[in-house]
Amino acid sequence: MPFTTAEIAKLIGGEVVGDAKAVLKNFAPAENARTGDLTFAENETYFVRAEKSAATAVIAEKRFSSSKKILIRVAHPRIAFAKALALFFPEKKIAAGIHPTAVIAPGAKISATARIGPHCVVGERVKIGARSVLQAGNFVGDGCKLGDDVNLFPNVTLYAHTEIGNRVRIHANSVIGSDGFGYVQDGGIHRKVQQIGNVLIGDDVEIGAGVTIDRGALGSTVIRAGTKIDNLVHIAHNVEIGEHSLLCGQVGIAGSAKLGNYVVIAGQAGIAGHLKIGNQVMITSKSGVMNDIPDGEKWFGYPAQPDKETKRQIIAQRQLPELLKRVAELEKQLGVRSKSKQRAK
Repeated sequence: MPFTTAEIAKLIGGEVVGDAKAVLKNFAPAENARTGDLTFAENETYFVRAEKSAATAVIAEKRFSSSKKILIRVAHPRIAFAKALALFFPEKKIAAGIHPTAVIAPGAKISATARIGPHCVVGERVKIGARSVLQAGNFVGDGCKLGDDVNLFPNVTLYAHTEIGNRVRIHANSVIGSDGFGYVQDGGIHRKVQQIGNVLIGDDVEIGAGVTIDRGALGSTVIRAGTKIDNLVHIAHNVEIGEHSLLCGQVGIAGSAKLGNYVVIAGQAGIAGHLKIGNQVMITSKSGVMNDIPDGEKWFGYPAQPDKETKRQIIAQRQLPELLKRVAELEKQLGVRSKSKQRAK
């Protein structure tokens, strides 16, 4: 759907510098843009590319000016970019209804505006809210509750008694509510500890593809409102994750760890069980967290430590070869035989 630059500026909270009546038909990266396209530039490098492109208009920070392009100047280009994409590429609306191949338990309560796609299974006492969508091949176990505008992509599995808030998106092949990894050694065997809790997911959560979230052994595993979880993340039983946190790909969180609000965990980081991670903590990629972390700190490394401590250790490690060389020279001058040479003989 085409928009004028003035219409777009109004919708994304910007101002037009240039022709406010110019019609824009598409949004494209600068290198692929054509006449009639809108692109965006969040820094000087991107702005140079945008000016050289065939794009008609550019979303850019207020500090930029151009004699070549129409500008839609905004305070935050990345936010404006997200809003503009939603204008040009709105999500497909899925018609309400129940596919004839779906299997629905008699006791399930499904909103008349919801969509249950092909080969879905919906258990007893399930509640599915307005405009929610089960796309295809979804399993929703007994006693699950889904709020309004939930979207389950193909082959998502919800174990029994999972509860999901409003506007939650769960991508393909994720499993919510599987057994926690609980065993106790009994006479030489690992006896299973029954996992009888559930999973609670708050409003506006998005969960990527191939994610596994275990239900609590007792009580609940909790993902609070606004949190976003990348693909291939594992969250163990009785973990609690605060609001508006970000978990990147292949993160693993062991049982009963508690994370605060606005926590950011980069890819492949791991958090040991029963730890407390404070609000606004940042953990960098491949870190192994084995201690509680206070509010507002940045940790990295294996084992993870506060960033300043880890940086000092990295610098010291880089200096080791030169330090060993100097020590060897001093030992030679003093006529001292090093212990390593003595052991070698």
